[in-house]
Amino acid sequence: MNESNLPASLLNHLSTAILLLDAAGRVRWVNQSAEALIGASTPQALGKNLLELLALDDEDRQALQNAALQAQPFTRRQAPLRNLLGKTLAVDYSVTPLTEAAETLLLLEIQEIDRLVRISREESMLHTHATSKQLMRGLAHEIKNPLGGIRGAAELLAAEIDRPELSEYTAVIRAETERLSNLVDALLGPRRPPQRRPLNIHRVLERVARLINAESGQQIELLRDYDPSLPIIAGDLEQLIQAVLNIARNAAQALTESAIKSPRIRLRTRIQRCFTLHAVQHALVAKIDIEDNGPGIDAAQIDEIFYPLVSGRSQGTGLGLPLAQAIIHRHGGMLEAASEPGATTFSIYLPLNQTERGAEKNA
Repeated sequence: MNESNLPASLLNHLSTAILLLDAAGRVRWVNQSAEALIGASTPQALGKNLLELLALDDEDRQALQNAALQAQPFTRRQAPLRNLLGKTLAVDYSVTPLTEAAETLLLLEIQEIDRLVRISREESMLHTHATSKQLMRGLAHEIKNPLGGIRGAAELLAAEIDRPELSEYTAVIRAETERLSNLVDALLGPRRPPQRRPLNIHRVLERVARLINAESGQQIELLRDYDPSLPIIAGDLEQLIQAVLNIARNAAQALTESAIKSPRIRLRTRIQRCFTLHAVQHALVAKIDIEDNGPGIDAAQIDEIFYPLVSGRSQGTGLGLPLAQAIIHRHGGMLEAASEPGATTFSIYLPLNQTERGAEKNA
């Protein structure tokens, strides 16, 4: 079989990972989904034995050998695989022997179960976000109308009062109504749509790093782990800075409040291939991780932290993460969180601008 005759352009659009192996288990061809799953590019994978790329248990290794020697297909459900990045994945996979010109090849199809769970979770999150947004809009309307009346009445009353000690009370009323009005505006998120322009996401991260350094007095170690090959995105610089800053600031405050020894925040960028966002599969997606070594988020709260006014910190307002989520959604992306003691990671996924591959020069 001539691998060059494979419809590569079609196979590269599949969400299923496809690998073609020879009888000895060496990789002859992979699609883009397989690159993402094993954590290696095609040049890195070609010629390597499958067992050098994916860790399999003894039973699966024996089944692969039988498939090659006896032309015996097989299927595994919910099998654990560990890729080159050290990540353990739950997958369904099947092996089909192919014979042509006296040569036996193995067609390996792998479907990541975690991916399907993530897509389902994303759909649920989007529905919840839309419902929450509608609720906040209605609540904001009901709150801001009487607030306007209270503020107007306080201003009229202040104009009629000639005693300074009483004027202080009307000043308090006006200040508190203004504070509540600003709180409602924050609940609604950014008022204007993103002004998208070609943007290097590392410019956003560097601005956030400088701000966090200044706010923490350089008491938190900031680590950069950037992929320099990351293409540009189409995004709103100021809004994305606000979204990432809200996440990083939460991490910094959690580290400070818990008095973690050697506190650190890691900013990491990677390319994700064949990734689904908002029910649309993208060939390439930018992944931005903000990771801290703090105490972690309670498991009971991890699914609630994106709701407005929900905070895991005593001094938190519960507005930073919902605002960040709203900004990311407006950019066609997704924000998710994973946490355990000593490692909390917020991951931002943004679609890449496929028409432009060059990187914007850092300012």
